[in-house]
Amino acid sequence: MAKEKKFITCDGNEAAAHISYMFSECACIYPITPSSTMAEHVDEWAAQGRKNIFGETVSVTEMQSEAGAAGAVHGAIQAGALTSTYTASQGLLLMIPNMYKIAAEKMPAVFHVSARTLASHALCIFGDHQDVYACRQTGFAMLAEGSVQEVMDLAGVAHLATIKSQVPFLNFFDGFRTSHEIQKIEKLENEDLAPLIDQKMLAEFRNRALNPNKPVMRGMAENPDTFFTHRESCNAMYDAVPEIVEEYMNEISKITGRKYGLFDYYGAPDADRVIIAMGSVTECIREVIDFLAAKGEKVGMVAVHLYRPFSAKHLLAAVPKSAKVVTVLDRTKEPGATGEPLYLDVRDAYFEEKNAPVIVGGRYGLGSKDTTPAQILSVYENMSLNTPKNHFTIGIVDDVTFTSLPQKEEVAVGGEGMFEAKFYGLGADGTVGANKNSVKIIGDNTNKHCQAYFSYDSKKSGGFTCSHLRFGDNPIRSTYLVNTPNFVACHVQAYLNMYDVTRGLQKNGTFLLNTIWEGEELAKNLPNKVKAYFAKNNIKVYYINATKIAQEIGLGNRTNTILQSAFFRITGVIPVDLAIEQMKKFIVKSYGKKGEDVVNKNYSAVDRGGEYKELAIDAAWANLAADTAPANNDPEFINKVVRPINAQDGDLLPVSAFKDIEDGTWYAGTAAYEKRGVSAFVPVWNADNCIQCNKCAFVCPHACIRPIVMTDEEAKGMNGEMIEMKAPAAMKGMKFRMQVGVMDCLGCGNCVDVCPGNPKAEGDYKLALKMVPFDPESDAAKLEANNWEYAVKKVSSKQNLVDITSNPKNSQFATPLFEFSGACSGCGETPYVKLISQLYGDREIVANATGCSSIYSGSIPSTPYTTNEKGQGPAWANSLFEDFCEFGLGMQLANEKMRERIERVMTEAIAADCTPAEAKELFAAWIENKDNADKTKELAEKIIPVIEAGKDKCNHCKQLVELEGYLIKRSQWIIGGDGASYDIGYGGLDHVIASGKDVNILVLDTEVYSNTGGQSSKATPLGAIAKFAASGKRVRKKDLGMIATTYGYVYVAQIAMGADQAQCLKAIREAEAYPGPSLIIAYAPCINHGLKAGMGKAQAEEAKAVECGYWHLWRFNPALEEEGKNPFILDSKEPDYSKFQDFLKGEVRYASVMKQYPNEAQELFDASEEMAKKRYQSYVRMTKMEY
Repeated sequence: MAKEKKFITCDGNEAAAHISYMFSECACIYPITPSSTMAEHVDEWAAQGRKNIFGETVSVTEMQSEAGAAGAVHGAIQAGALTSTYTASQGLLLMIPNMYKIAAEKMPAVFHVSARTLASHALCIFGDHQDVYACRQTGFAMLAEGSVQEVMDLAGVAHLATIKSQVPFLNFFDGFRTSHEIQKIEKLENEDLAPLIDQKMLAEFRNRALNPNKPVMRGMAENPDTFFTHRESCNAMYDAVPEIVEEYMNEISKITGRKYGLFDYYGAPDADRVIIAMGSVTECIREVIDFLAAKGEKVGMVAVHLYRPFSAKHLLAAVPKSAKVVTVLDRTKEPGATGEPLYLDVRDAYFEEKNAPVIVGGRYGLGSKDTTPAQILSVYENMSLNTPKNHFTIGIVDDVTFTSLPQKEEVAVGGEGMFEAKFYGLGADGTVGANKNSVKIIGDNTNKHCQAYFSYDSKKSGGFTCSHLRFGDNPIRSTYLVNTPNFVACHVQAYLNMYDVTRGLQKNGTFLLNTIWEGEELAKNLPNKVKAYFAKNNIKVYYINATKIAQEIGLGNRTNTILQSAFFRITGVIPVDLAIEQMKKFIVKSYGKKGEDVVNKNYSAVDRGGEYKELAIDAAWANLAADTAPANNDPEFINKVVRPINAQDGDLLPVSAFKDIEDGTWYAGTAAYEKRGVSAFVPVWNADNCIQCNKCAFVCPHACIRPIVMTDEEAKGMNGEMIEMKAPAAMKGMKFRMQVGVMDCLGCGNCVDVCPGNPKAEGDYKLALKMVPFDPESDAAKLEANNWEYAVKKVSSKQNLVDITSNPKNSQFATPLFEFSGACSGCGETPYVKLISQLYGDREIVANATGCSSIYSGSIPSTPYTTNEKGQGPAWANSLFEDFCEFGLGMQLANEKMRERIERVMTEAIAADCTPAEAKELFAAWIENKDNADKTKELAEKIIPVIEAGKDKCNHCKQLVELEGYLIKRSQWIIGGDGASYDIGYGGLDHVIASGKDVNILVLDTEVYSNTGGQSSKATPLGAIAKFAASGKRVRKKDLGMIATTYGYVYVAQIAMGADQAQCLKAIREAEAYPGPSLIIAYAPCINHGLKAGMGKAQAEEAKAVECGYWHLWRFNPALEEEGKNPFILDSKEPDYSKFQDFLKGEVRYASVMKQYPNEAQELFDASEEMAKKRYQSYVRMTKMEY
């Protein structure tokens, strides 16, 4: 009797992890997008007690870097345990040195890779094959899959074949397109694959493990006489791999009924045009082949599975002899090569073949560029030409070197009966999570096939998201975005004016809008283009105020469950009763860890999802002309490059748009042009209650609330409340207004939370700020937006009137040179970055680690670092994750070298008779004061006109003009998170502070890997649940600051802005002034912490952390030791430990320990409190040391 098939609705990462878990005894891992979730699944299953094929749980160990993970894998397999890892991109590159060793030492292992772009001119976290191609020379066998089902079926082949062949395997599939695409697939189980293990070879592997009872030596040094000969001895091992892989593919075919080969052919047996490709594009090509076959065309495709060792014999057998032209598609670019890797391999395979077809190559899909049926049709048409174009590109318009094939109109090739839906959401509003649940509900409760894929911009929570869902009666092979939806939901009303949300919506389709507008007001505010589309295409339009409902229920901005419920009710894709029942099951699964209250609130959201209404469509709308875009005087770059990318039209830009910025350079200050207006609530200022403390501006994560100080003349242009300045003296009598940038605000509410208000104010409400609902189309919103524009463009900065470093209030009169970043609403990190830009931005240079801070600081097209009135501002660059400190040190070394040259040239000029006396005085003054920032600013203003005037007749002046950018003392900052600082980049950080160089390192400590989704780091405290610490961290947090103090000459501080703004400012001021290395560790609440009070209380959370002793404020200033004083200053007061465990329970990362592991939770919390006490006592001892 045939075994009953089991189905699962999952993504490619889960499929790979499911198979990997079966065969792994150890997993040595490090988080990296998009592969992290494979390791997270393995860790979670191990914590839950899931058994592998050997009847055991997998031992999961998180390392400090991918290089460390590869080293640990190497050690584990040498010691006899079957071991796996999961990685991508830069992480895979860090593993390459160990990969050579593992391969050469006959070690069975599998590296699962969600193939991803490598950083070049820019970082791109999305998918292509650059990383895996970089490993083709290592000796690893390489196996590729093109769909989620193929991952489930073939990942096991990698594990089985590595045991039998003793050759390690790199098993890969497309990052995001396959790793994150959710499909309903057939599931394989332990009992399906366990019988296929070659027990003899497994025993041989165990027998070869390092063992003191029968010792051998490995990793020896070898000389020229034998190395070459010895290296060639592995040839037979690799020759055997293709047959071994083929054998296991046949075994999988017996189990599943799905036929696999090393090279799978699909298409007409007598095809004259054939594409060779690997990865997810093969699914799209299959669709196009069926489309063309229906028209009588004879075309085909070879899908590559075993890429290394590359079996020319099997390839030639797969390609029909009838093929006249073969096109090889590569998802990579190798500048300077005669072609991309797969193309060169195929060309080589045909080198000695008689009557070989014409072979051409093309590039596609870099950085997850969508590859559509129209593009594949262009490839087949190119092969029909008398001379097919070689080395072409598809999916772009290359109007510079003319590589691109002609673009064609998109055609629907997905087949009949498919339902397609698109959902436009705001990052962290729950849209993506709800749609993942929706597709699983449909997949698990019906016979329908389903697919879900999610596209994002580079912002953190609060950015653009678009969910692409498909349902049908036949398997879905459409590995590209939904372009012709039957249903569109727009969950953010501001998107109506920002994006073309109706593009492609089919005639008689359905549109759902989340909006605060009702009936006639909605009809009035809809853009004409949208109204015309509705009328012309007979669209049914529904609307619901999910934002208001969520507030009433107590869900904050989480509208996802309400809108998910509305989707099921409106579309009827499955019976509504079943949908509601299943949604409530998924609510327990998704939110059960967060407590019964959260579950019940989401139950209410499901029930209230039926409160939508239908909008009457006026037939006359069909004749409406599109609204005229408002005229502007913005730079051409903004209008022609930045705005199209922001409007999700970056796909339409030609190559020429990037002329002169080929190196990835982007212009400063582009974030200021976004004006998204996406917040549901914004603060409103009440002048009567304001005491002018500027605390609100100090903590704003996005620099969109600012104290504006105006002269009487400037005040005439301001249309709003103003009060008289009371202090400081230099501003007394001027007009003051706390101005809100409503179009840039993300509505976190931290400004309101920190406002002390005026206790003497009349009325019940004493605060100067209040959060109110935001309608960007209202007169009040437009007035406030105009006031903001006037304030930032027409009112001059008054920061020169005060010492901006003296106190928190004064610091906020300085213009932020970091504004409107892509950080999460309520972000705990960005207020620190912004403050540094206010104090030192006009001479700041930043080396930024890859991570959250690099993504929100520099993601095309948005650059939050901007310039002041003189055009000065922070110069920013990102290298990698692991080398950020070395990168910053290199900047400082170059700065020092150039300034040494200035000093030498000036010294020569002073000695020269031809140098005017005035110039000699200026040069001498600069040499004497070159390390004084304020003095060099003054002197630069005087020196530059002198050297500019003399550059054509004086060689000294000519040299100095070339170096004038170095005249002002630079403030070198090195910024990274705790993952970079405590773990992967720690060795570099240690070396850089040991160098004694004048650099400032800012560690934004969220206590987890924030950018990759909240994995544990050595900054994660004891007891906290994080990914890779699924049952709570069992060891204490590393004290990075105290380690740094052991050098004695490094300035170190721990700060928490929300606990003590003055201490925060003082530490930053002292660190920058210290003429040597400084390290500032800044506590930063993060969305990954799960603050029960919400991120609007992030600053309050910092205060609570210090009050209860969870976090400590201190400074270590070596300059004090030179004065005979103790360099250590403990700024924290005696903690109130009675509040410690309540603090822990206020964050889901701790509270969920109680829910999941109730027997161990109290023990962990007690241990965490004890460690906090010990750490505080160690600081107290430091204060008592005599110097």
